[in-house]
Amino acid sequence: MTTSPPFRADIVGSFLRPAELAHARSRHAAGEIDSAELDAIVDAKIADLVAKEADTGLRLATDGEFRRSWWHFDFFGFLDGVDIVELDHGIQFHGVQTKPRGVHISGPIGFSPEHPFLDHFRSLKDLLERTTGVAPKFSIPAPTVLDFRLEPGHIAPDSYDGREAIVDDLVNAYRDAVQAFYDAGARYLQFDDTAWAYLCSEAELAKARDRGIDTDGIAERYASLLNRVLDGRPDDLVVTTHVCRGNFRSTWISSGGYEPVAEQLLGVTDYDGYFLEYDSERAGGFEPLRFLPEGDKTVVLGLITSKSGELENVNDVKKRIDEASAFAPLGQLALSPQCGFASTEEGNELTEDEQWAKVREVVDIAAEIWR
Repeated sequence: MTTSPPFRADIVGSFLRPAELAHARSRHAAGEIDSAELDAIVDAKIADLVAKEADTGLRLATDGEFRRSWWHFDFFGFLDGVDIVELDHGIQFHGVQTKPRGVHISGPIGFSPEHPFLDHFRSLKDLLERTTGVAPKFSIPAPTVLDFRLEPGHIAPDSYDGREAIVDDLVNAYRDAVQAFYDAGARYLQFDDTAWAYLCSEAELAKARDRGIDTDGIAERYASLLNRVLDGRPDDLVVTTHVCRGNFRSTWISSGGYEPVAEQLLGVTDYDGYFLEYDSERAGGFEPLRFLPEGDKTVVLGLITSKSGELENVNDVKKRIDEASAFAPLGQLALSPQCGFASTEEGNELTEDEQWAKVREVVDIAAEIWR
């Protein structure tokens, strides 16, 4: 078992919001409690959460994204020059649609040292230092997500002349963000990214073209963008990515194996680890793992679904890990749930007890495979 991230038993990040937390947010929205009272409740629930994470045997902990409503919009909305606006449609999942929100570029893109996510991280780090002592893990949306989800007409013409013109400022904003989190004490940072999964889907590529995105060579462009962000990061900062196929109320968006992007994603982008969803046939086979270079990079296999409460058969999971090891060394593999349990505050369709049983299963299986 590894003693540094990504760990043999790992997690993507988000957890189901406790009922008390959801109730407190409703009361705050109705003006029944003030922000200080809400913050106290959030702090208490995060303290409970990290204790449970440690109790399962994890060597890391997240704050469950309890301070967020969305996995991505909350971060984007506090970047300089980026606004979260209401659209005439949400993001279409399989059989359900999200709230109608999107990003709008209103001015030069930048990362401010006052971005509230820095305080969110500091709070988690301080809490873990006082309590469990495990490593804090913190997730932010990848810059490729902002580019891929940008709707037509949502770049202010007096700010940028088209989509390509935002790239340099977006890269610099993320370089500033990475350094700011490092200066705050982060040593394990994750970029959550739906874009790479969408590049595996002809249906999503067609939608992207409708949004004005040139999809020819897009995997190469995204690899270049991300490497510009990661270039020069501190040697002791681990940066991973989670490639998400959509996670909203136990539904999904993207289908298609990793083959179209594997060479660029695994072989070219300079991440330390890749959380890849492998909980259904929609993800295809393990053959794309052959593009993982030998060395220190890790693929974290998302073989335990976060979309339902039914536990996976342990022997079936072990068999699939063995199958994956035919294409990438076992020493460069790890295990996690396929996604978070609540990428938005609504959460997936399972109970908290089922959620924790899933995490314990990850820990137990990893302990058997990587003794």
